[in-house]
Amino acid sequence: MTTTADAPLKVLVVDDSNTIRRSAEIFLRQGGYEVLLADDGYDALAKVNDHQPQLIFCDILMPKLDGYQTCAIIKRNARYADTPVVMLSSKDGVFDKARGRMVGCQEYLTKPFTKDQLLQAVRQFGKISQGAM
Repeated sequence: MTTTADAPLKVLVVDDSNTIRRSAEIFLRQGGYEVLLADDGYDALAKVNDHQPQLIFCDILMPKLDGYQTCAIIKRNARYADTPVVMLSSKDGVFDKARGRMVGCQEYLTKPFTKDQLLQAVRQFGKISQGAM
């Protein structure tokens, strides 16, 4: 067994809303997870490269680099292609969800999300990334 099995799951939350970032951080820390925060796509790409999170929650509507573009860039990198990405958005249309799947996201959480919804997504997708180790 590796020592990483004992380490908390590393989760990156990418959202340009400070309120959403803080809420997600509180919920995730209460769940026992290590939390990284990014406020835009460029910041997210740097954090992914520097910290290798095992799960990423990514807002869609952000300035500069939107969530679709951010997810696509992460998934194009072979090193991070298997890292689960869950899109966050206030939109929950079929087109938005389909576009998210096209760029490689695993799931789609509609904002505002609850603590239970967020932690359920981590339990569901965190196993995928831990199994990949």
